[in-house]
Amino acid sequence: MADIIDPITGTKEEPQPSGKKSHPKKVRVVPESLRKFREVHAAAEAGGPPDKVEAQRKKGKLTARERIAYLVDEGSFMELGLLMESRCTDFGIKDKHIKGDGVITGFGRIGGRPAAIFSEDFTQLGGSLGRTHADKIAKLMDMAADARCPVIGILDSGGARIQEGVDSLDGYGEIFYRNTKYSGVVPQISVIVGPCAGGAVYSPALTDFVFMVRGMSNMFVTGPEVVKAATGEEVDFETLGGATTHASKSGVCHFVANSEPDCYRQVKELLSFLPQSRFEAAPALETKDPAARKVALMEKLCEVDPRKPYRVNHIVWWLSDDHKFLEVHHDYAKNIVIGFIRLGGQVVGVIANNPAHMAGALDINASDKAARFIRFLNSFNIPILTLVDVPGYWPGVAQEHGGIIRHGAKLLYAYAEATVPKITLVLRKAYGGAYIAMSSKLMGGDINFSLPSAEIAVMGPRGAVEILYSRQIKEAKEEEREALRVKLAKEYSDKFASPYQTASMGSVDEVIEPTEARSRLIAAFRLLADKRRPGEQPRTGNIPL
Repeated sequence: MADIIDPITGTKEEPQPSGKKSHPKKVRVVPESLRKFREVHAAAEAGGPPDKVEAQRKKGKLTARERIAYLVDEGSFMELGLLMESRCTDFGIKDKHIKGDGVITGFGRIGGRPAAIFSEDFTQLGGSLGRTHADKIAKLMDMAADARCPVIGILDSGGARIQEGVDSLDGYGEIFYRNTKYSGVVPQISVIVGPCAGGAVYSPALTDFVFMVRGMSNMFVTGPEVVKAATGEEVDFETLGGATTHASKSGVCHFVANSEPDCYRQVKELLSFLPQSRFEAAPALETKDPAARKVALMEKLCEVDPRKPYRVNHIVWWLSDDHKFLEVHHDYAKNIVIGFIRLGGQVVGVIANNPAHMAGALDINASDKAARFIRFLNSFNIPILTLVDVPGYWPGVAQEHGGIIRHGAKLLYAYAEATVPKITLVLRKAYGGAYIAMSSKLMGGDINFSLPSAEIAVMGPRGAVEILYSRQIKEAKEEEREALRVKLAKEYSDKFASPYQTASMGSVDEVIEPTEARSRLIAAFRLLADKRRPGEQPRTGNIPL
């Protein structure tokens, strides 16, 4: 007699020994379709062959799934396209039935908020990009834009899949197009945790922020062997395109981590400052740090000689809620500092001249660094705080020939274009064209403050008197010249560089009490909170300047 299986519960009754009156024992029968599904699913989730997985671990690298697990809230990841395979019929790729085609895509929650994530799997065909691989990423990006949530790409790939020829290159085109199409719509973040070479590097370059790990990440258009063949230069992978190189020299990398777990922690910290899309404001947090907290350091700053250096980071830390500051591009163009803070619980983007490096003067790299960050802030409804202590533009033939005029104009354009609330505080000096560029009143600054010790002028008093009183100084006795210079500089400063003179003309709204700087800034940003409603402004993409 055939077994009778309950179609709903999936159990069958087993006969009991004769003489027993107990109910028949029910045995769970797993349907063949369900058994097969579980086998296929488990094989797909395992990734590449065990030897490839072991090789990945020996390099000190996490697997693609482990990386996602470090990033998302526990149990929140919903995978899409797990069973997709390559359509390539050449070189036996189709016959291998590689599920997922070298990339994991899906949605998860990070800090309780949804995010789209893709993670390339180096254990499957070296994580190389084929057309199916690209289609999965492109579809995910389309869905993220519709769902209005960030896109995070974890890249660990050998580049274009040679076996698929032009199809692979077209796949990159699909991704680059969406990087650009959704720029300024949803935040895009790239995490480089392995090789990223050739055309593959341009997707991260199009995203808003790039993370790299020391000793693990590499990015370059042409590798060391090609460089040697073409130019004769000998260089290793780390020097050519490692994390330190891109963080300090090229400016491609925004954040550097010492390990993968540290990298994902940094990504989560960044996301805590960002809105989900251009259609909302950045997340506010309650703070126990009083808005009226006095900042004694600002009073001390007024006593510092304008020619002496200091780290502007300390000013930012003391102004911000709970002294927390997430600096962006820490190792690149150190003469200007950018990053995120909160003031009164609200997210604010900071741009500050840094006198500790190149006297805080603007140069080509600093202009590019600040301009792109300003455009990101404007795209995603984040108010801008500008802290000014700038002696001018950095002089030199290299700067002029390198296009400081063109690059400096990017900074002017970015500030003038931005429609988010813009508050400016002049800390010490603001000279010449650099004063104009740093969110001056007539460049669109909403509220411009100054400390009492600030000097705002066409040029520094010492330089000005050398021009204005050159004859008088030459005619003076040699031993009296320095004293005369000091006297004339003081007179010039009081008359032409005084913040009160600037305030009398309306170029500065108010000269403020230094210790009250924090409370005044918070009040100003609260006043401008409704200046622009998220999503109503025209979309502006964040082009890599």
